[in-house]
Amino acid sequence: MQNVLYHFRFADGRSAALGNAKRPAADAATLPDWTRLDFHQCPNCPLTPHSTPHCPMAADLVELVQTAGALSSYEEVEVRVETAERNVDKRTTVQRAAGALMGLLAAGSDCPHVAFLKPMAHFHLPFATAEENLYRVVSSYLLAQYLRQQAGLEADWALAGLKRSSEAMQVVNAAMAERLRAAARKDGAINALVLLDLLAKALPYSIDEQMAEIKILFAAQLDGAAAAP
Repeated sequence: MQNVLYHFRFADGRSAALGNAKRPAADAATLPDWTRLDFHQCPNCPLTPHSTPHCPMAADLVELVQTAGALSSYEEVEVRVETAERNVDKRTTVQRAAGALMGLLAAGSDCPHVAFLKPMAHFHLPFATAEENLYRVVSSYLLAQYLRQQAGLEADWALAGLKRSSEAMQVVNAAMAERLRAAARKDGAINALVLLDLLAKALPYSIDEQMAEIKILFAAQLDGAAAAP
């Protein structure tokens, strides 16, 4: 997965640089209590505290929560996102800046429920709009189905699995919100998660409702489809 680094400069002059580089396993002993797997564990979590003492997603969010959890949602922040290919600069709110990085960290974590998002984490698009996210997640899912078919596996062209995955993510987000409430002093990190949860909640309906709008963009490929036998 490509390395992505978010540089934050806050309104009070403080700065921070956070990215998706994995925490060394040796640091597990220093993780805060709110990352324990059995602390507000997701009802749909297939992991056990014996085999996985800490929630994989929570462990990857520690530094971000320590930074954004001390800030209010609507405080302004200047952000520079650095990848090997390009830089993206944006002036926005703490909740939107933290939400962009939180989405990357969550998708790149070892939580079993985010496996379908890992390709999107590799091709990370900072500050994507709802329409861009819909296009990316559906395209990524359909590419996975093509690769499954090529490998002789069953393919889900009706997107039923994508809808189930987004519903599972809503359960994960609700439990993660309880963790963050215990970890954060202010609402910067919590509301960043709220923004991600809104996207997860909207996805099943967006697939059905907004695909008609996206379909217009493919008019050239669909020319003559109605007349096809």
